[in-house]
Amino acid sequence: MAQVKTSTETGLTQEQVQTRFDNGQHNLPLKPLTRSVSQIIQQNTFTLFNFVNLALGALIVTTGSYKNLLFLGVAVINTAIGTIQEIRSKRQIDQMSLLAASQVTAIRDGKQVKLDQEDIVLDDVLILKRGDQLPVDGVVLATFGAEVDESPLTGESKPITKQLDDELYSGSFLVSGQITMQVTAVGEDTFTSKLALEAKSEKATQSQLLDTINRIIRVLTYVLIPLGIALFSISMWRRGVYNRAILTTSAAMIGMIPEGLVLLTNVALAVSARNLAAKRVLVRALPAIEALARVDTICLDKTGTITTGHLQVTQTQPAPGHTDSELQQAAAAVIYALNDDNETALAIKAAYPQPTHMQPTSTVPFSSARKWSGATFEQQTGYLVGAPEFTFKGQLDDATLNAINQAATQGLRVLAVGKTSQPLTEHPEQLDFLGLIFISDELRQTAVDTFAFFEKQDVQLKVISGDNPVTVANIAKRANLKGADAYIDMSTVTDHDDFHDLVKTYNVFGRVTPEQKRTLISAYQDLGHTVAMTGDGVNDVLALRQSDCGIAMASGAEAASSIADFVLLDSNFDAMTGVLNEGRRVINNIERVSAMYLVKTIYSVILAAIFIFLSVDFPIVPINLTPVSALAVAVPSFFLTFEPNFQRVTGQFMQKVMTLAAPAAIAVVIYTMILTWMESSFNLSFETTSTLVVLLIAAVSFNVLLLVSQPFNRYKLGMLTIVFLALFLVFFIFGNIFSLVNLWQWHLALIYLPMLISTLPVYFFLQEFLGKRILARINWR
Repeated sequence: MAQVKTSTETGLTQEQVQTRFDNGQHNLPLKPLTRSVSQIIQQNTFTLFNFVNLALGALIVTTGSYKNLLFLGVAVINTAIGTIQEIRSKRQIDQMSLLAASQVTAIRDGKQVKLDQEDIVLDDVLILKRGDQLPVDGVVLATFGAEVDESPLTGESKPITKQLDDELYSGSFLVSGQITMQVTAVGEDTFTSKLALEAKSEKATQSQLLDTINRIIRVLTYVLIPLGIALFSISMWRRGVYNRAILTTSAAMIGMIPEGLVLLTNVALAVSARNLAAKRVLVRALPAIEALARVDTICLDKTGTITTGHLQVTQTQPAPGHTDSELQQAAAAVIYALNDDNETALAIKAAYPQPTHMQPTSTVPFSSARKWSGATFEQQTGYLVGAPEFTFKGQLDDATLNAINQAATQGLRVLAVGKTSQPLTEHPEQLDFLGLIFISDELRQTAVDTFAFFEKQDVQLKVISGDNPVTVANIAKRANLKGADAYIDMSTVTDHDDFHDLVKTYNVFGRVTPEQKRTLISAYQDLGHTVAMTGDGVNDVLALRQSDCGIAMASGAEAASSIADFVLLDSNFDAMTGVLNEGRRVINNIERVSAMYLVKTIYSVILAAIFIFLSVDFPIVPINLTPVSALAVAVPSFFLTFEPNFQRVTGQFMQKVMTLAAPAAIAVVIYTMILTWMESSFNLSFETTSTLVVLLIAAVSFNVLLLVSQPFNRYKLGMLTIVFLALFLVFFIFGNIFSLVNLWQWHLALIYLPMLISTLPVYFFLQEFLGKRILARINWR
């Protein structure tokens, strides 16, 4: 706590601010959402596989066969392209981040100014409102009914009322009221930094895809090096030819490396984030793109999704014995006393002027838990505005209830206004009903088309709102939301009710508290759904954190944006159609092309293990395999990752990949063993066997490419034609460059032509029986 309080009237002077900057007493910049350029270069360059490639290159240099180093060129180009793409993506995302970065209101030189969070200095005076997240530690200088949620720090979501001189901690956020605070700690001195937490509350985002790929890498780490050492040692012990042993062992180890797979995944996600940034959607965590692609249920609020959120007062209905003027003045007095700037408050301010003769003495800000707000004025007269079900529960006559229900069926929001002489610290028992205020919210013009799109994509839409369930349901009907008739008032539900039954039965949930929102989403997840949550308010924070994929509106509360995985910068829910498609496209395409990389890995591991026990050398040298890896795998895979592919992602990555890759790898092993037998039986040279083995590998790889390229279009048919012609040139025109023998020999044609023709039926046979009937039934987790 600061020893000397800064004046709330003047704040710090510019000279005092500069002094604190010079002394290093300013806040640290926000944690960037992307890796730095140096981190991108380091993490893409200094990888295990690149180190293995470099070590193998050094060993090949000792043989003097320099053209076998060509595989290093492919690795360098692959890394360079990936790094450049990710840096380009980073720059665009960073530009979007600057636009989305929240600012804080401070008092300096007697004026309110907007500051970037890194410009906050020690002893600054900050003004925070409902929905703001505390960027630094501080102490309360003035409070207007402020309640703070410290759940990011403590895990306890119950709001804490803050009084004068109470301490405030960065990472927490205001759920109601307004607060003026003096900064007591910045940067590394804040409470959250000392606890080694992030300045912003972030949820861990898991990626099934990246986790699976990393698991493959871990397995290869344990297999690759010892297998390579064993293969080299056996070759030297049996034949003692150093150059042959180095080259064949290097080829086996290079084949085991799924070069480009990890890089391709990171680059594809980074490019996807860049594409989303161009659509005014900020991605806060790359793995969230995968979570979004797997979403089958979206929980959304009414405001900002079904409706525009632009509210206006349509009519008032005073209670018997009261007048329109009395009702309007009471509502206006409360709203102006609280000085709220939410849409409901702005609608009332636009409809009614401020009653200047009514001076507030105390206020009770709105909170999602209370569902009402109020203010006490001179002569101890208090007014209260809120949801009728919460403010006058069981106290309204039938005529009033009918009016509320009729308004709800028309999609109107209803506020009840009451008067009391009791203190407003709790809900007063004696409350005089003044009347009702009806507020309309316009339907989004694109809501019908947007919801129809999600229905076609097999994505369920569920409305979870704090408003009256009848109101929400009727607005949902106007938007043609499927199942809008199945609604429930969550104020009638207790913590002991089974939420799993509720989510199975209902599609529209009204009068939902923040804790209930979180529990509803958890219930959907328990039933096996991948859930996205859209929200813009403090009452959505718990649900956003619980969801698999949190999506916030930039115009909403900072607390919501700070923990969301995606931020819609234009606060336009319609953008979700493009967001969902982008997520599905990138994940589906990564899953599809991963099989192409793993074919080589699987057959290389199997063949290396087999050839340890055979009396002949591993039948490939690096230069043989380099053009096949580049032309049949690396180049087409990059093209395929940009293809439209909007089917819902269902998971089972390893199962899908193995049913494609394993049969192809087994086919390569079979052909290699046949050709190895023919080498000894028909006295074929090592170079001839190598050429024929690589030719068959190219054919099988092309068959896999054919399969993953379906459905065909002109774009993909053109790519396949180019790949086929390039492979033909490699084997039949420029074979000498890659240490391949001349294949224009009839006695060799008698061997390779029947085998080439058989590769497609053999692959499909293995894919049908091995892939679909055996591998598809294995639990790969």
